[in-house]
Amino acid sequence: MSLDFPTRATITGVVLAGGAGRRLGGRDKALEPFRGRPLIHHVLERLRPQVGTILISANRNHDLHERTGYRVIGDLTPGVPGPLAGLEAALTATATPWLVTVPCDTPFLPLHLVATLIGTDPEPPPVTVAHDGQRLQPAFALLHRNLLADLSACLAAGERKLGAWLTRHPWRAARMTEDPRSFVNLNTPGDWTPWEEP
Repeated sequence: MSLDFPTRATITGVVLAGGAGRRLGGRDKALEPFRGRPLIHHVLERLRPQVGTILISANRNHDLHERTGYRVIGDLTPGVPGPLAGLEAALTATATPWLVTVPCDTPFLPLHLVATLIGTDPEPPPVTVAHDGQRLQPAFALLHRNLLADLSACLAAGERKLGAWLTRHPWRAARMTEDPRSFVNLNTPGDWTPWEEP
């Protein structure tokens, strides 16, 4: 089935912030300070001009996340580790046919991320995944809402790996190699240190 070509207005961006923060002693990573602001604020600032709508996928501190002005959604399938449950909630909640996923801990995400994921193919596949020149970055993906039923079925069957699920479908890789910081993710307090200075 041919899919409509994605445009900014037909894409919702979802920031995946539902992790347990185990490497941060259980703290909410999205709200940890980075360069004087919560980490997620950097991500939202860079994603905002690229999409029509934004959702935040989070499983705690909803009141704090809602202060960003964006709708906050929680997992529909509780107790599922990893981002797939957050993605299921986002595909359920989105009113647009396309969804772009980004993690909450990547403050340098490319300002041309969405344009590069869209590409120029007049008949896009249902999944496009970012590639940093060395490996796929499955948490940075453009996908169609009609994948929801398959995702829910895979979650019910025990699938937990985002990359494994995405590549079950017709997909392509979008190379983004211009800035080595683009996909730097901050997982532990030590990861912050080299990047604190602009």
